[in-house]
Amino acid sequence: MTSPYFRLDHDLATGIARLTLDRPGQMNTMDPGFFPALRDAVRALDDAGQTRVLVLGSTGKHFSAGMALDVFAGDNMPMLDLSTARKRQAFQTGLRRLMACFDAIDEARFPVICAVQGGCIGGALDLAAACDIRLCTADAFFTVQEIHIGMVADLGSLQRLPKIVPQGVARQMAYTGERVGADRALAIGLVNAVLPDAAALAAHAADLAAQIAAKSPLAIAGSKLALNQARDHGTAEALQQMTLLQSAIFDIDEMARAISAWKSKQPAVFEPLSPLER
Repeated sequence: MTSPYFRLDHDLATGIARLTLDRPGQMNTMDPGFFPALRDAVRALDDAGQTRVLVLGSTGKHFSAGMALDVFAGDNMPMLDLSTARKRQAFQTGLRRLMACFDAIDEARFPVICAVQGGCIGGALDLAAACDIRLCTADAFFTVQEIHIGMVADLGSLQRLPKIVPQGVARQMAYTGERVGADRALAIGLVNAVLPDAAALAAHAADLAAQIAAKSPLAIAGSKLALNQARDHGTAEALQQMTLLQSAIFDIDEMARAISAWKSKQPAVFEPLSPLER
């Protein structure tokens, strides 16, 4: 799939997809067209049922500089007109639709690995926070850039970061816009690993993706659903939901294939997930 914003490659044999932000000359900045393009690409992969894991990466020096600043200038974004009650209502609806574009990553049935090289700035941090796993290069940094331009980050980082890093750390990032370097990002749990350079990052992400893709896609989808439920709800409610989830997806044949493969030290062959209709 081609897009003005990214490349999308999908290996149907392994179930591994790769979405690469590909506007290095613009520091992979985002404009209003980026969000639905990303949403539609992720949903298309999810709908087809053939994807077991998605690696989200980039070309160029930086992962992404976030929203392009010229979006906020002049007549480039009519939704920023808040002069009347009706326009404010339209603004709220439009903003929620932008948020939903990153929700698509959180809602996908497959895990998403975010491989960050260089800066992960502003809206890019909203994007990274929506992913299941984050990795980065040694020169990477993460910042809530919005506070520097007099606005509140509004696409999910303030809601998701406190569930990834300690509450006080998230607040300090939000209030100061400080740059959190790779080593500190690892120490606070924002990333799972720090790699020396982009090549090592890509190799590590590919290895992790292969490990995930080798597992039952049904079990992976169920695990993601259960983890998201536990993140967003209390333990008792999440456990209750787990009883319903397990009764729906428990598959003894799937387990038999996995156990047989594990004993023989051979790759298991699993059916893809069923396609979805929207």
